[in-house]
Amino acid sequence: MNSKNNHFFTYFLITIIAVTFGVILGATYQQNRVNNFQNGFPNFSFKNDEKLDKILRVIKSNYVDSVNTDSLQELAINDILNSLDPHTVYLPPVQAKIQNESLEGNFDGIGIEYFVLNDTLFVTHVREKGPSEKAGLNRGDKIIAVNGESLVVKGKQAEIVNKLRGKSGSKVNVSILRYGAEKPLSIDIVRGKITVSSIDVAFMIEPQVGFIKISRFGANTAEDFADELNALQKAGMKNLILDLRGNGGGYLNAATALADQFLTDNQLIVYTKGLHEPRTDYKATADGMFEKGSLVVLIDEGTASASEILAGAIQDLDRGLVIGRRSFGKGLVQEQFGFGDGSAMNLTIARYYTPSGRSIQKSYSKGKEAYKEEINRRFEHGDYTSLDSALNDSAFVNQKNNKQIFKTAKGRVVYGGGGIMPDIFISLDTSKYSPMYQKIMTMGLIQEFVYGKMTTSVKINKFKSLKDFRDNFKFSAEDYQAFLNYCNNKKLVINLKDATTSKSLIASQIKAMLARYYYGETGFYSVYSINDDFVNTALNKIKKAA
Repeated sequence: MNSKNNHFFTYFLITIIAVTFGVILGATYQQNRVNNFQNGFPNFSFKNDEKLDKILRVIKSNYVDSVNTDSLQELAINDILNSLDPHTVYLPPVQAKIQNESLEGNFDGIGIEYFVLNDTLFVTHVREKGPSEKAGLNRGDKIIAVNGESLVVKGKQAEIVNKLRGKSGSKVNVSILRYGAEKPLSIDIVRGKITVSSIDVAFMIEPQVGFIKISRFGANTAEDFADELNALQKAGMKNLILDLRGNGGGYLNAATALADQFLTDNQLIVYTKGLHEPRTDYKATADGMFEKGSLVVLIDEGTASASEILAGAIQDLDRGLVIGRRSFGKGLVQEQFGFGDGSAMNLTIARYYTPSGRSIQKSYSKGKEAYKEEINRRFEHGDYTSLDSALNDSAFVNQKNNKQIFKTAKGRVVYGGGGIMPDIFISLDTSKYSPMYQKIMTMGLIQEFVYGKMTTSVKINKFKSLKDFRDNFKFSAEDYQAFLNYCNNKKLVINLKDATTSKSLIASQIKAMLARYYYGETGFYSVYSINDDFVNTALNKIKKAA
């Protein structure tokens, strides 16, 4: 066959193949149109990771009723993530924004703290040099309207309150009632950038003993902590109580930076590793500001994640005492992956291990609900009130059976797999609890009474200082009866036996709330610590060490 015939045959074959393919493609396209597929043409390179988008498109184009496919997508995402660990979660845009603002330590607003009191916002704190202080807002003012919208409107309170926030530089108008004023006042406030420290409080609780409480580990925690530590040392601090109770964690590098303040050069603080994450060691440097002196770390069942890293390092390296109750038990590291709509996914990428090599992550093999209920099960088991019950909890029994036994630098035995068991156990004192007290707390009546009644009746000027208030303010029998009458007016049935049982507890909490109102967080913790078994145990141990 000559060259000309070869070219003809090749051309003919290509034509036949093209026509045949076109017929098949056309037939398939028509069939897909009949089946109501959106694009008609088949997907010859169809992949599993395209299924979700495909299904949602088909539902949106063909389902019998109107459907919010965005909601369906979130349901599908949550179902996928629910099959992983309890801390891998999807965050819708608003939730992601709130979480990130909390950890970053700043947001746009007017710079106040408030308590909702009888359909008004009772201003409990005005940030120094903040937007509200500059505009003339005072502690004790009651905000009754925002931009002309009344807070009394039922069902819209949260929506109206949210209008206090807005872009820095924008203006918001508030209508307020001020004690002693004859009529409401109108104040314009220019919103600004509000920076919030993650250090709740730092003060000298006794001569040579500092007290620092941290609520979370955010972007500025290490810097804020160093500043507070330096100020306390200048005030004569030789020993420190570090309160991590209720600290749910945050940034890992913030926790390691704090641990570095207490540990000597090159000591291992924590290490992380995962399937796609090689082992990474975090070690102390020579720059610690408090490498000597007695250190006590307070923990409880609310102490989790990054705060457990810090407590675990102090315990494993025998740098200080850990006092309290067994911590939460979260030993997983998350990284946040953001999406274009503002939503995000917190994905677990590694586990962390304390210096002794233990993972303190408790089991989640029985599912998320059982995992969440584990804290409540501890209470039912008696872990909060009895050391024996805590040590015989199934989590620790399993640890021993599974030989998750480790040793500290000085050879003390510690366990992995179920949180951090403190060196000294503090039981939950329930002797002053009563059914009536539980109802009072649920209804928020202590705060209502303090802000609604006592802030206008207590003559704070007669106290020269916080110490004077702490030592000499007395919540009298007449004051307590006034509180019971207030509760009765709020439809709470007064049980005289319960009222007697819980009297000292209620009185101390009212005094602490008053101290917070007049003297800030230092006032609250200074007064609250008087009857705090955790703090008193820590102080006794520090005195014995001295």
